[in-house]
Amino acid sequence: MKELQYPFDSAYLLKKRKAIKKELLSMDSSRIEKRIAVLGGSTTNDIVAMTELFLLDYGISPVFYQSEYNRYWQDAVFGNEELDAFKPDIVFVHTSSRNIIQYPEMTDTREQTNRLFEQQMSHFEAMWQALAKKFKCPVIQNNFEMPYFRPLGNRDFFDYRGRVNFINRLNSAFADYADSHPNFYINDINYLSACYGLDKWSEPSFWHLYKYALCVPAIPEFAFNLAAIIKSLFGKNKKSLVLDLDNTLWGGVVGDDGVDGIEIGKETHEGQVFREFQEYLRAVKSTGIMLTVCSKNDEENALAGLNHPECVLRPEDFLIIKANWENKDRNISAIASELNIGRDSLVFLDDNPAERAIVASQLPEVAVPEMERPEDYIRTVDRSHFFEITAFSSDDLKRNEMYKENIQRSVMQAQFSDYGEYLDSLEMTAVIDDFLPVYLSRITQLTNKSNQFNLTTKRFTEPQMESVFADDGYVRLYGRLTDKFGDNGIVSVVIGKINGERLDIELWLMSCRVLKRDMEYAMLDRLCEDSARRGVKEIYGCYYPTAKNKMVSGLYNDFGFQKQSEDEAGNTVWKLPLDGYAPKNKHIKVERNKSND
Repeated sequence: MKELQYPFDSAYLLKKRKAIKKELLSMDSSRIEKRIAVLGGSTTNDIVAMTELFLLDYGISPVFYQSEYNRYWQDAVFGNEELDAFKPDIVFVHTSSRNIIQYPEMTDTREQTNRLFEQQMSHFEAMWQALAKKFKCPVIQNNFEMPYFRPLGNRDFFDYRGRVNFINRLNSAFADYADSHPNFYINDINYLSACYGLDKWSEPSFWHLYKYALCVPAIPEFAFNLAAIIKSLFGKNKKSLVLDLDNTLWGGVVGDDGVDGIEIGKETHEGQVFREFQEYLRAVKSTGIMLTVCSKNDEENALAGLNHPECVLRPEDFLIIKANWENKDRNISAIASELNIGRDSLVFLDDNPAERAIVASQLPEVAVPEMERPEDYIRTVDRSHFFEITAFSSDDLKRNEMYKENIQRSVMQAQFSDYGEYLDSLEMTAVIDDFLPVYLSRITQLTNKSNQFNLTTKRFTEPQMESVFADDGYVRLYGRLTDKFGDNGIVSVVIGKINGERLDIELWLMSCRVLKRDMEYAMLDRLCEDSARRGVKEIYGCYYPTAKNKMVSGLYNDFGFQKQSEDEAGNTVWKLPLDGYAPKNKHIKVERNKSND
């Protein structure tokens, strides 16, 4: 919804939130439901209401539990029947500088200040550990905004008794805890309050009148920041930037002004602005976000512009370059198809409001932020939280390389008339075996990202995946595929629960990057082999249809399963007897983990 895109009108959202919620609920019925416990050290009602709007817009239907005022620690540590029965998927701890128990006094020694710091950290760590043990779900914790007054003036920053110093120490310790606990996340209100303006953020009247730890007008900004973390945890991030060129990556029109006439570089104000934007985009690319080009240009001129000596981004930084005179919505659809990702994974950046309007109307799934002044480009993209990172793996670092290799495979496929010969030419090797601890984070990430090839649509948090890993009652498989073009990384996950002589598939998913390369057959062969070794006689699988996974509606039938039932919603149950099963993979050499050889 456009009203919920950054930069939004906070006053409008607060005033019209009920009407906006009603409209959101009427727009889409394919959201995933998630239970979110909000443990507040201050009033949280408006925060919950506003967070709900952003999550609904992201495709998440939230159900909330709210603690009583300032009962966050008691609920977490001592338990609460209502909270325990709620069984949250996420716990959010909303505390602020108002919840710091005690600050150092000027009469305190350094040792006393250190003890006070340790007491405050122990207070929070006891709560975090209790939550992790009890709920085994992600925990999101605010860090601390700066105090709105400094008794020591500038010395408050470095004096061991200073409030600013004390908060900085706590924030640093919170960061260290998050770095060493993979299912713990920081909602960085220290940065957010600085962007908003600390004086406005910490306006005391909102605390004294309503017990709000921040001013009410800032709540949409706060909720947007929080919702970004939650949507990232559940795989709702964008994957690729589609970039215009003229007046987006450089100033001027390369076809009219010539390469020497475009504004890029350190010599002029405008050139510096565009160079800095390219530097930002290169930093975004380094996190695994894919860059593509969609420009109304002759390809020769587009490439000449990208090869300008002052350009930070070069042609090789882009997976696909569509520089032609086709309508941009068609080119963007083609980009999504060639990358084999959904159009809802794309963000389109263009300075031209007419082009933005056409793409937004023709491709409503594509995010199209307002790009007005070049000086605001970075802020607009960065504050929109399109690519919020909550997990980062080695596969993310190699994503651009993997997709580039995939494009090479597609080019090569066109040279073969026989598809089987093409598959053989790829010289594919797969490692398919039980999970390894080192891969649990990536496996969890894949469960929350894969939509099209996901038979049950089940999602896992890292603690839930760790529980599966520790349970001998499961058959677990991950698949990693390599071919002559490179390593595709971990591309498939299967989890089955053993119930006597029966195995029930709880999760089957695969990255669409490797569809129709026999990887699904290789996974099935290994599943049947490992299941039979565990005494399983029959494998049962379910298909739950969604708007995105129709491509696998016939997979079990293709595998040779027999349909057992189907309800009115199209949910089906399938059975495969293992007696007489014949392997189906013909084109992939399959190995096990070297540690299991």
